[in-house]
Amino acid sequence: MMDIDKKNKDGMVIPVSDVVLLPGMTYTLKLNKISKEELDNLAEDDQFSIALPLKQNFNQSLLKQEDFHSVGVSFHVNGIEKKENGYQVKIKVLDRVEIKVLNIEDNSIRVEFEIAPDIIDLTEKSQEEMLDDVRRVTREVSEKFKGSEEFMKMVDSEKNINKLMAQLTQFMPLTNEERYDLIKIQSLKERIFKFMDYLLKQKEALKLQLEMAEKFTAKANKTYRESVLRDQLKAIQNELNEGKSGGTSKDKDYLSKINEAGMPTEIKDAALDELEKLERQNESSAEYNVIRNYLDLLVKLPWKKSIPKTINLEDARRILDEQHYGLDKVKDRIIQHLAVMQLKKDKKGSILLLVGPPGTGKTSLGKSIAQALGRKYIRLSLGGIRDEAEIRGHRRTYIGAMPGRIIQSIKKVGEVNPVMVLDEVDKLMTGYNGDPASALLEVLDPEQNYSFTDHYLDLPYDLSDVFFIATANSLDNIPRPLLDRMEIIQISSYTMNEKFNIGKSHLIPEVIEEHGLNNEQLVIEDEALQNIISEYTMEAGVRGLKKQLATLARITSERIVSHKGEVPFIVTKDQIGDLLGRKVSGHDKAQRYNPPGVVTGLAWTTVGGEILFIEATDMVGSGQVILTGQLGDVMKESAKISLSLLKSRLPVNSINFKERDLHIHVPSGSVPKDGPSAGITLFTALASLVTGIKVDSKLAMTGEITLRGAVLPIGGLKEKLIGAQRAGIKKILIPKENLVDLKEVPEEVKSQLTIKTVETVEDVLRETLGISLPRIEHVFNRNIAIESTFNVNQI
Repeated sequence: MMDIDKKNKDGMVIPVSDVVLLPGMTYTLKLNKISKEELDNLAEDDQFSIALPLKQNFNQSLLKQEDFHSVGVSFHVNGIEKKENGYQVKIKVLDRVEIKVLNIEDNSIRVEFEIAPDIIDLTEKSQEEMLDDVRRVTREVSEKFKGSEEFMKMVDSEKNINKLMAQLTQFMPLTNEERYDLIKIQSLKERIFKFMDYLLKQKEALKLQLEMAEKFTAKANKTYRESVLRDQLKAIQNELNEGKSGGTSKDKDYLSKINEAGMPTEIKDAALDELEKLERQNESSAEYNVIRNYLDLLVKLPWKKSIPKTINLEDARRILDEQHYGLDKVKDRIIQHLAVMQLKKDKKGSILLLVGPPGTGKTSLGKSIAQALGRKYIRLSLGGIRDEAEIRGHRRTYIGAMPGRIIQSIKKVGEVNPVMVLDEVDKLMTGYNGDPASALLEVLDPEQNYSFTDHYLDLPYDLSDVFFIATANSLDNIPRPLLDRMEIIQISSYTMNEKFNIGKSHLIPEVIEEHGLNNEQLVIEDEALQNIISEYTMEAGVRGLKKQLATLARITSERIVSHKGEVPFIVTKDQIGDLLGRKVSGHDKAQRYNPPGVVTGLAWTTVGGEILFIEATDMVGSGQVILTGQLGDVMKESAKISLSLLKSRLPVNSINFKERDLHIHVPSGSVPKDGPSAGITLFTALASLVTGIKVDSKLAMTGEITLRGAVLPIGGLKEKLIGAQRAGIKKILIPKENLVDLKEVPEEVKSQLTIKTVETVEDVLRETLGISLPRIEHVFNRNIAIESTFNVNQI
């Protein structure tokens, strides 16, 4: 070996990558692309050879200066061995070097360099301590692997810290840049710290990998153990003749259930195909559970047709009368429907739609119908549903797929002919996942529901024997195609007398039982009940009444448990205010008198009928018309029609509207109002204001008005008359075409009202103001004459 001081600091470069070469270590380089001349130069003792790490272009083709790092190591060749793919060169690393100039000519790489030896900034004792630390961490890692004893002997025998670090990096997953960092660092202390950082990270990574592998192995062992046990159990069952050849006892259960289910041929064939697939599946596969869930649905669904039961109409009437007071017309319609079902055993399309305000007994009527028919009852709430899959189900290909609510309900009830109440059908919503109302079309269409296909079931199911009863508060939000498939039965508001009888006969006993009381502990007087109905409820049904009665029952329960009062606790009319607090009813009452311009009208609300006051006044102005009271567009148009009609009928120049402002207001201002039925009320209020004639405060009216003075029919007459009678009205004006609707009004209401029919505004003013106006025909004739003259002149 030559003396280092005599080196010319010029040498040949051997590119290296993915290797850590540190002073003092020995290593074997594998050289595939090297010329004979370069190989001879390596073997010369007076020739410096430099191993220089690459940044990029690791295949060493067409190398450039920027492909090399600036720090490498000098080495001495100890031996060269010829191999099939090149040469193996055994080297000993001498020193770190820093490259100053690098030249590439004819694939020969020469450099000028300076020696940059390690800075030994650790004492021998410190180096020994660091060696011990490296050995300790290496041992902790090696203990996790079998056959690591020989490796640890090599580690323990190594005394040079650089050599040990270089050897260990061969087994560590370091990047090329991380390996170069160890060569680049000149301080021995910093290099050892950097290496320890790499080693500790490797230790933690291996620890995590081993923990995950142990968990996976434990799970795999458990799965394998269960699989072996199942195979053994299957073999034992076959030996004991408890299993079918080629399948488990569960498969035999499915086969017997399929044969006993009474499925149609098409359905049975599909079920047997699924069972055959199940037998071919491994029980640990995901498809196995999917098929099993599907077969569970098929065998649990009722398939056998039921024998139609004889319907006793007298018993049905008795059940309806016992459970629901009043509603005579509704009961008649239901009995008629049941009679048709009795005559025509195979009647399709038993689909009713009960429409009415909340709390009027629509849902409970469905339960009573089920009892009258002797069928099972199931209720399906549709309010707020916005996903079509809730009705039709999901495809089986989806994770967590389920059948729709219709099929689930049939499976739950276990019969093909239940009474199914579809509650709140008017509150179905359209969302991003389809239209549930459209999905209901097939369910409720008698021409289609005999072969209803749920997405999950994917087979036709006959729903024609199901008696569907839908409920809704309003028809406005129900799509027309869906509405056409149902028979509509209107349920109107209860009268005061009906509420009283319902409360006394049904609600009070029910509330007493629900609160653990009896008739000897709580007594509610009739006058108190009537006071609760009139002053503490504001509804068309009786749901609010039941809540108030429940309040009295809770008060009674608390007194009995606390021994605060005597039994029975008698609720009188005078005690209601103390027990229930402030009155919640906001019903308007007829005034003692109405000034000119104020007229009483009738309105329909979701909680029954009400009276409302139309107020009109005028003032000095410029002919402006002001409308207040949160009026809707239709009601505003009625006001404009009324004013135009009044102007057209008044004598010429009798009122100078150009110098007066008109203000029409409908209390209460916070309540939105709309609809055409206030037309004659608005017209009468304006006529009263203009003429100065007062309208009887006990007279109310309802009717739509046209520009030619005709009075058109309106809706909700029953509720409006009930509200008028409650408010103290004595006389009512209604459109003549609504005369037929009086049949629906209870006699107790009609007996307390004088009802007059009107056809034109002349009839209205004759009844309200006692005056007559020119008939509309006179005005039209005059206009026609003028128009004819105009046309002639134009010609």
